[in-house]
Amino acid sequence: MELWLPLLSEFGFPVVVTLYLLHRVEKKLDMVNQSIQRLPESLAPLYFNRNTEQKKSI
Repeated sequence: MELWLPLLSEFGFPVVVTLYLLHRVEKKLDMVNQSIQRLPESLAPLYFNRNTEQKKSI
C-alpha cells in the first residue's frame, strides 16, 4: 500500500485506478494465453478418438 500512496498524490486517482485495473487484467490475459496454448494438447485425444472410430465403421 505504501507504493500506491505516492503514485496517488503524484498522478491522481483516475490514473492510479487505471494502472491497478490494467495490472489485474494482465494477469487474467496471461491465464487466457496459457489456456489457448494448451488447447491443442487437450483437443488432440478427441481428434484421435474420432478418427479411430471413423476408420472402424468403414
